[in-house]
Amino acid sequence: MSVLSTGTGALIAFQRALATVSHNVANVNTEGYSRQRVEFATRNPTNYGYGYVGNGVKINDIQRIADQLATSRLLDSGGELARLQQLSSLSNRVDQLFSDTATNAAGLWSNFFDSVSALSSNAAGTAEREDLLAMGGSLATRFRQLDGQLRTLDAEVNNGLIAGAQEINRLAGEIARINVSIGGNVASASPDLLDRRDQLISELASYTGGTAVAQDGGMVNVFTAGGQPLVVGGDAVSVTTIPDPYRPERLQLALSSHGTTVALDQRTLGGSMGGLVEFRTGVLDPAMAELGRIAVSMADTFNAGHRAGMDLHGDMGGDFFSVSAPRVNSHSGNASGASLQAQVYDAGALTGQDLILRFDGANWSAERAATGMPATLSGTGTALDPLRVGGVELVVSTAPPPAAGESFLLQPTSASAGNLAVAITDPSRIAAATPVSGSADLANLGSGVLSGLKVDDAGDAALLDDVVIEFLDPGQYMVGASGPFAFVPGQTISANGWSVTLDGAPAAGDQFRVGRTSARSGDNGNAALLANLDDARVLNGGTVSLNGAMGGLTTMVGSAARQAQYSADAQQVIHDQAQAARDSVAGVNLDEEAANMLRLQQAYQAAAQIISTADTMFQSILNAVRR
Repeated sequence: MSVLSTGTGALIAFQRALATVSHNVANVNTEGYSRQRVEFATRNPTNYGYGYVGNGVKINDIQRIADQLATSRLLDSGGELARLQQLSSLSNRVDQLFSDTATNAAGLWSNFFDSVSALSSNAAGTAEREDLLAMGGSLATRFRQLDGQLRTLDAEVNNGLIAGAQEINRLAGEIARINVSIGGNVASASPDLLDRRDQLISELASYTGGTAVAQDGGMVNVFTAGGQPLVVGGDAVSVTTIPDPYRPERLQLALSSHGTTVALDQRTLGGSMGGLVEFRTGVLDPAMAELGRIAVSMADTFNAGHRAGMDLHGDMGGDFFSVSAPRVNSHSGNASGASLQAQVYDAGALTGQDLILRFDGANWSAERAATGMPATLSGTGTALDPLRVGGVELVVSTAPPPAAGESFLLQPTSASAGNLAVAITDPSRIAAATPVSGSADLANLGSGVLSGLKVDDAGDAALLDDVVIEFLDPGQYMVGASGPFAFVPGQTISANGWSVTLDGAPAAGDQFRVGRTSARSGDNGNAALLANLDDARVLNGGTVSLNGAMGGLTTMVGSAARQAQYSADAQQVIHDQAQAARDSVAGVNLDEEAANMLRLQQAYQAAAQIISTADTMFQSILNAVRR
């Protein structure tokens, strides 16, 4: 009976060991599975007086082969990889939007200024004027389309945060339930259950980043990359979305526990949620702001040039483009109801960066919304002394006035591109002509010649008044009733907001007249100036042209996309190395399992032979008794 018991015990042990090997082989492709190994031990021997006789083998434990350090490293690399892949994916979409010839603004930008140049060749032409309006409308439409696509991506970030919060809650809840199942004795927990928990933690980290910390007894606590708890023992903290306090159309993640909601620090989020937030603040917002800055600068520059010209009706030109004023949003916690009215006073000083304006009850301060760095602010906020910051001036409401501690978000250009439009519909209202023209009296005896007549100040009230330049002698002249002035050939003569160059040798009594350009004039002076405004250095304090800014926007977005892609590719290598390190310990090796299976199969057959031998011995005893 001792031999039979020994053989039977061995047979059962080897059978279960074979089942474990089969379990390993069956899960060779299961993500997160850790191979298992049977630990054999001798059974307690029996003392027969003359000594101890062994009773065979038993299974002491089925051990889960895992390296906690390798698992933690894989957890960290997985969260970072998810963040960078999310950032890279969305950044590439913005890059394609601005680099693809079918969707970017570069082609229509060139077409618009080409149409202005064509008008300068035939300033009275109806077809050229109609084409200019059409090209201006197409360019404004493309700016609005680009802004709309960027806002669609912003809405996708919102949807991603909502979906992510739901998945985070599901994963955190399941991890907490497994913690409860394991209780305080991890040694008795199923290896497969521990694998399942590790896999869930890895998936959770891919959403938020963060760390997992084991408690005494086997429970695991999970924290976000910013250190906020998601799972504590058997309790899971709920993640939800709340409106941004300055921009309620935008959502941000928050923790909800025991009736209290606390916004997460969006800058410390990891995983795919961190990638969404980083894309919004690091790529999407700068692209929207820069697109709007170009729209405002182009409209402001072109409008200023257009107002300096004269249309076919003989009137001074008005604004060619319309664009919205800077947006100011109050913080949701503001109780006074005060508001700020903003307008651009210097397009060349615009940076496009969002600013937080704070009021302490007596003074105002400004800081950059993205970095918290202070920005230079002047003025008191009254109509006579408006607040001035970054090319924008703001007038603070007095009924009601702001209260101490209140703050506001200033978006100088973020909403501008979506509101760009052509302000005129009548082609005859295009101001292609120089509003004043000059001529020499037919009775002049000298060789004086007027040239280079241009408008320096279109707002001068006397700009269109008729003025006579009369020479008293070859070296002196009068400008209307003013003078006399000394004359040097080639000098510039200025009056009433215009200037002109007078060359040659005028004679005494010679007269030159400067006055209002007649209606329906074919003069192209102003159109020629407008055609070259795309090269005007009007941004960044007069150091960057409109063309340069348009190319710079494409470069900025493309650089951000490439940098995100490079970082994601590098992190993929790191993650693959971490995965290989983990698999070298915990992964299933089919060759090793095949060898184990063969060894255990032979042991199983040997145990079966022991049982057969025990049966033969038993039958021999029975046969002896029968005789």
